[in-house]
Amino acid sequence: MPEQTRMSHTLPKDTQVDVLVIGAGPAGLMCANALAMAGVNVRIVDQRPIKIAAGQADGIQPRTIEVFQSYGLGRRLLEEGNQMHMAAFYNPSSSGGINRTNRAPDVTAPTARYPFEVTLHQGAIESIFLDSMQAHGVQVERPIVPTSIELSQSKEELKNPNAHPVKVVLKYLDAEDDQSASEVVHAKFVVGADGAHSWVRKTLGITLEGEQTDYIWGVCDIIPDTDFPDIRCKCAVHSHNGSCMIIPREGDLVRIYIQLSDKDVLDPVTRRVDKTKIGPEKLLQVAKKSFHPFEISAKGEIDWWTLYIIGQRVANQFSVHERVFIAGDACHTHSPKAGQGMNASMNDTHNLAWKLTHVLRGWADLSLLKTYELERRKYAQDLINFDKKFSKLFSGKPRTEANEDGVSHEEFLEAFQTFGLFTSGIGVHYEPSSITAGAHQACASKLIVGQRLIPHVFIRAADARPYNIHDVLPSDTRFKVLVFAGNTADAAQAARVAALAEKLAEPDGFLAMFGRGAPEKVFDVLSISSAKKQDVNYTDLPGLLRPHWSKVLLDDTDMYARAGAGGYDAYGIDPHAGAIVVVRPDGYVGIVAPFERVDHVNAYFAAFMVAA
Repeated sequence: MPEQTRMSHTLPKDTQVDVLVIGAGPAGLMCANALAMAGVNVRIVDQRPIKIAAGQADGIQPRTIEVFQSYGLGRRLLEEGNQMHMAAFYNPSSSGGINRTNRAPDVTAPTARYPFEVTLHQGAIESIFLDSMQAHGVQVERPIVPTSIELSQSKEELKNPNAHPVKVVLKYLDAEDDQSASEVVHAKFVVGADGAHSWVRKTLGITLEGEQTDYIWGVCDIIPDTDFPDIRCKCAVHSHNGSCMIIPREGDLVRIYIQLSDKDVLDPVTRRVDKTKIGPEKLLQVAKKSFHPFEISAKGEIDWWTLYIIGQRVANQFSVHERVFIAGDACHTHSPKAGQGMNASMNDTHNLAWKLTHVLRGWADLSLLKTYELERRKYAQDLINFDKKFSKLFSGKPRTEANEDGVSHEEFLEAFQTFGLFTSGIGVHYEPSSITAGAHQACASKLIVGQRLIPHVFIRAADARPYNIHDVLPSDTRFKVLVFAGNTADAAQAARVAALAEKLAEPDGFLAMFGRGAPEKVFDVLSISSAKKQDVNYTDLPGLLRPHWSKVLLDDTDMYARAGAGGYDAYGIDPHAGAIVVVRPDGYVGIVAPFERVDHVNAYFAAFMVAA
């Protein structure tokens, strides 16, 4: 065999990819699935030989359900998961045990489309993504670990969106020989979604800022045998024996969080959690004391269990030169009891994926990627601040006659409901930036720029079929341009709408400048008229505002008056004035503007998009 051929066998294989995702937990899978659906050349690697079978994170908040729905994955999530609608609160009773002091809605977010949480184990949630990715030709490559990562120092290369400035060496853990054990991957972008002990974060020298708390908790998943009446509700239990939380799960499973004391679980020398000091049976013994006078035990085997100390930390940066990003637990850690971890993680990469796609397609400038850290790091810091307050309330001693400094039920319930907008994900509010411009907020006063579009049912003008507006705005990488046209049955208003269409069609307008000759691929234009279904035809709208018969909606009831109407009021839009509302590809309101300020909408897109 010639020398050259022999040598090529011993050299690691050299490949190129647009995006390499490291880590196939919820954040990595959300990212890879969104990119795969967008047709991006993406690879995802993970060190685990198989996906998670049980345990780990399990709660999906209302906003995250909306995000799943936007990718066409909501139905399966709702079919497989358990729904938590009611929360119950237990506190010490005068007889020495506990009694129920209140029941309340689990979700306190008035505009939530899904006013409940879904609980389902992480492995099943991951399977939803894995199946979707497979349908788009992407699979998780495993078991693989990265062993080195290098970022080019060349400014020219870093500024060129078509360059591959990140070099990652991958090691195949199941390789049969040294020759096939490694691969050198040259990537345009890398996403480190490799968990709280992130190799990517540590290798790049990014630090987590914050502290570890003194709160130690055990978790176990069981099928319970119990006379506790709220076992199928989310429960916060404060007792003289510590705090517990109940999360009902799919089937008959229940997850119990149990507060522990230092002596139960810490190694006295290292002060680290020592899993040999306590097992799942001991966890249940602690729980039994807290549930008195109610009985609780496990039927059969305990499905899964773990211990943890709550750490509350945020990475000091979320990206390096907008070429390598970290997401999920790699950049923020917090307690699980408010059910935020997996939700925050998946929403990190939901925020990032469309931005990467726009840059890779040449639609947007690299500067767009700076908004990932701007938006998600601020959110992570808000999350930690919330978590500190909530964990302190949850882990604190309950107020009693003997302990007047303790946490009162009223205080805990108020916090639970006040934080509801935040915990549900509904209240996430991105700060002003190149992609959130709130100068004309008054013309759609209730569609807050920087928040997700409020769901509402409208009817389709062509056939009066009711649709939730979220279902006509999928996560398909396009900006949605919603023209609230007012009463188009009125001749004067119809003339205003016709003039607006002419303005939007001008050659220096955003549709022509950034539409790349096929604006419908970049912008999805829809019209919403306030006219009644008896008085208007979808064909009345100018052609530009009805690119397809399905793109004209009415703010009116369906044929049986069961759904629809009230949308203009819900959005704070004057039907006589109308409004232009731009919704970003991730479902958040980017800009609202009156008909007369199309120039401001043009300037909005010009700030980050690249002209064809």
